[in-house]
Amino acid sequence: MGSRGGTSSFPRRLPHACAIGELSDPPGSLTGALLALKLRLRRRRLLLRAVRKRRELATVQDRTAQITSGDVLCFLCLRNEAQRLPHFLAHHRALGVRHFLAVDNASTDGSGALLVDQPDVSLWHTPASYKASRFGMDWLTWLQMRHGHGHWCLTLDADELLVYPHWQTRPLSALTGWLEMQGRDSFGALTLDMYPEGLVSQGQIGPQDDPIRHLAWFDAGNYQVQVQPRMRNLWVQGGARARAFFATDPRRAPTLNKTPLVRWHWRQAYVNSTHALLPPRLNQVYATDGGELTSGVLLHTKFLPGITDRSAEEKLRAEHFADASQYAAYYDRLTADPVLHTPASTRYTGWRQLEALGLMSRGGWI
Repeated sequence: MGSRGGTSSFPRRLPHACAIGELSDPPGSLTGALLALKLRLRRRRLLLRAVRKRRELATVQDRTAQITSGDVLCFLCLRNEAQRLPHFLAHHRALGVRHFLAVDNASTDGSGALLVDQPDVSLWHTPASYKASRFGMDWLTWLQMRHGHGHWCLTLDADELLVYPHWQTRPLSALTGWLEMQGRDSFGALTLDMYPEGLVSQGQIGPQDDPIRHLAWFDAGNYQVQVQPRMRNLWVQGGARARAFFATDPRRAPTLNKTPLVRWHWRQAYVNSTHALLPPRLNQVYATDGGELTSGVLLHTKFLPGITDRSAEEKLRAEHFADASQYAAYYDRLTADPVLHTPASTRYTGWRQLEALGLMSRGGWI
């Protein structure tokens, strides 16, 4: 991933303010060795947590025997996503996902029944706390340990749609083949908040409809980037949610950088959603030599009609933030049915537009 100057675009290469030497201590240094040991122990603890948390999962439908060598897999944890799931599945099937491994966290809207009927979905159910499972990552880590080893694995939320250069004509297998040729085991993407032109509650959209036809607008700029030296990952904030909900306290705005596509090994583990993972080399999805690396975008479909009622419910459940009380005003603002569109908003036209804006890159993939 790199930068086109300033803070208006998402970096596919290291910002000029950060030299490669700043990312970590020199190899072989005592400080570097201690950090490597701490991260290795942290990774082991995360794997042990996942092994323990497996007891919270009940198998609903296990079709993993269908998985074959070379299949691209998709892992997701969800609750009450029946509105989005049909298009989510269709979109990622078209990209080349061969099997979906889903955890249903006590849905009440028929999401579980919908998934059971899909021939390429394996489903687990749990009523346990989403927050207490590291926001679902403990459950997914266990499934990745069991079924993801040796596969390219896409880990998503149900309100995310992956796009990348040439996505309509080149499947994920072509992308992963290119990444392997470059010696890369991971692929970065920017979460791009999509929103409607009017009130977020307005409009109607069916489960089979493409939500991007309704959520056709996004913020093209206002993205701030830092490098986290400890994990070597980027920390990107900004966009519509930062502008609309965290203008007075921007450091609390949602993190937008993700590494959703990884060639999996059972010893790997996500640390914080898909924002960072261990070992830390997998987080370096940006270039450090002045060039650019191939990157993508996760079109974020959070702001579909129904978001106001859902926000009121999630405020009461308090399952989505470590300190939910700090985000009460965020939920209140969503419940109040805001208009996110402004005269500066940009209408989405496709991946080439996103590349031109510096939000994704082909990185040499012609």
